[in-house]
Amino acid sequence: QVQLVESGGGLVQTGGSLRLSCAASGRTSTVYTMGWFRQAPAKEREFVAAVSKRDGSTYYADSMKGRFTISRDNAKNMLYLQSNSLKPEDTAVYYCAVDTTYFPVVRQPTRPTEYEYWGQGTQVIVSS
Repeated sequence: QVQLVESGGGLVQTGGSLRLSCAASGRTSTVYTMGWFRQAPAKEREFVAAVSKRDGSTYYADSMKGRFTISRDNAKNMLYLQSNSLKPEDTAVYYCAVDTTYFPVVRQPTRPTEYEYWGQGTQVIVSS
């Protein structure tokens, strides 16, 4: 199993920035992809960004490109999400998730069902 703990959320004004962190522990050697999702009240969980641990490639939801930057530190088993120019519609609980399913090629999973382990989430509130 893999345990994930997010941190870094909080209250920020419109236009502000936050850096979210996710610490992974347990069987981290089985992780192939690490990603960020978010879920606003009464909305479905949506993909934000992910990074492959195999080749370091990153990919983003189209609506997240430009303001969000995902990064990782494999040595420390850490995942980060730098969020800039935040808007009230970015208000959500942000979740870290990992995919531990092996495929012979590098994938770009974007659906929540493709990730096996999840953190408890960190709340981000952007005030107008």
